[in-house]
Amino acid sequence: MIRPLRSVLAVTLFAAAFAGAAATHAPDPARTRAYIDHAWSTLTRATDDCASLVDPKVATEPVLYLPADVPMPTALAATQQRCKVDVRRLPQPVTALGQIDARTLPTQGLLYLPHPYVVPGGMFNEMYGWDSYFIVLGLVADHRAALARGMVENFLYEIDHYGGVLNANRTYYFSRSQPPFLTAMMRAVLDDRASFPDADAAAAWLRAAYPLAVKDHAIWTSAAHRAGDTGLARYMDLGTGPVLEHRNADYLKGVIGYLLKHPAKNRGYLVKASEHPDAAEAARLKTASCDLAASRVCADAWADGYRLSADYYAGDRAMRESGFDTNFHFGPYGAATHHYAAVGLNSLLYRYERDLHDFALRLGKPDEAAQWAKLAEARKAAINKYLWRADRGLFMDYDTTTGKPSDEPYLTTFYPLWAGLATPAQAKAVRDHLALFERKGGLAMSGDASGAQWDEPFGWAPTNWLAVRGLDDYGFHDDARRLAGKFTGTVDRSLAADGTIREKYNMVSGNADVRITAGYTDNVIGFGWTNGVYLKLGELLAEPAVARTGKDAAEAAAH
Repeated sequence: MIRPLRSVLAVTLFAAAFAGAAATHAPDPARTRAYIDHAWSTLTRATDDCASLVDPKVATEPVLYLPADVPMPTALAATQQRCKVDVRRLPQPVTALGQIDARTLPTQGLLYLPHPYVVPGGMFNEMYGWDSYFIVLGLVADHRAALARGMVENFLYEIDHYGGVLNANRTYYFSRSQPPFLTAMMRAVLDDRASFPDADAAAAWLRAAYPLAVKDHAIWTSAAHRAGDTGLARYMDLGTGPVLEHRNADYLKGVIGYLLKHPAKNRGYLVKASEHPDAAEAARLKTASCDLAASRVCADAWADGYRLSADYYAGDRAMRESGFDTNFHFGPYGAATHHYAAVGLNSLLYRYERDLHDFALRLGKPDEAAQWAKLAEARKAAINKYLWRADRGLFMDYDTTTGKPSDEPYLTTFYPLWAGLATPAQAKAVRDHLALFERKGGLAMSGDASGAQWDEPFGWAPTNWLAVRGLDDYGFHDDARRLAGKFTGTVDRSLAADGTIREKYNMVSGNADVRITAGYTDNVIGFGWTNGVYLKLGELLAEPAVARTGKDAAEAAAH
């Protein structure tokens, strides 16, 4: 089997070289910057590159899938021989998420993309939906315009040939997307003068990209993604049962064990069942839980007389679309994710709709621009109705099954500031609650020390960036710079300690001491979005603290 040499060996050797010097070096931004400069190369992949084809999450020989209606690229034919990769065609053209049930494919594989791309690192050896926004920001900041533009064009290719922006370009992600940052990525490259030779080229590019972005937006307004009757969106994977990237049932058995020990957290997630059910019980479980005959992991996911319910599996899949895998904010192990109108998702969609409004105007489509503005305003009104807690001074997620908002603050409360939808008074109220999240090393996700990686005390580059950018856009420059300094300092200290940049950090201790007790335990080395956010925070710290406003902050202030 081909080994992912560039994703494992090259990064490991480079990290080891830094670690060897760490004992004699204090935290040094210059060393962090040098690491990032090298990491862009070690994390860059292309589907004509042997290192790109391996999936550390699935122990099978590498397979590369082409769209059903795309001719074999010349370079790929040579790669097929050099890398000993099995190149196959998808069984049909794909026009929508969920159109292909990945379980029907003979084996899982990588989906072809035409341009090189940057992966997160480690076991994440493919191009991810929301990771890539922060990676693209870093690439633009680092004057790697061609690579940044190529990644955005890869996402447009996914929409055109695979039905939408995917969780990542693997076949087992055909049923879900990720947090919608496509138009923000488009704007990042359009605003970068190095990305296009002239204004005409940028306009032609936008003209081709715009209808694909419109198609991707439609995913989030489809029936499957509606959050009850709120007019807002929810995360929702279109598949059923255990996700295909699960190698075994150990994770799911752990969930059963937790629910048995914490019955108050069980919202119907457990189903009494046999370990080896007969045909009649198996038929019942196909609806109540999952299809034992179709999935070895499903069949093995039994403990102490119980299996997990179909609703649990729906929530687990939705949690993965949210990118917050694993958290306890949306129920134990994120099991209720699909029951929430989420602040984060709907803020991103508001920004998406405002971007589409702006793009339509640039393309001379005023009627379409007016429709996008109307959609954005309707979403903003629904956010204020269901997600703004005036009594708490926070934006909080809304549970559509109970008809009540969450009582647990989450760092996504800052997303409306990044999106530009908060009023100045709302922005100030949220800012006044920074103490709920601010720690020595930056912003933690929550105050709930659940043991899951998307909860206290852990913090992540993307959510820190969105909060910092939002605060700065609304004029809270001192807060933004203090937090930017805290998070970059955490990255610097950690690199000095072990020579690596990581996926996530411990905000309480201000280092990479991350000990997960619920869900995934790795703290992956690389790491794409941390690299990008570090560069953007560095830019912010270097800027004069001049007054800036969010997309709608000036308009809001006028009202």
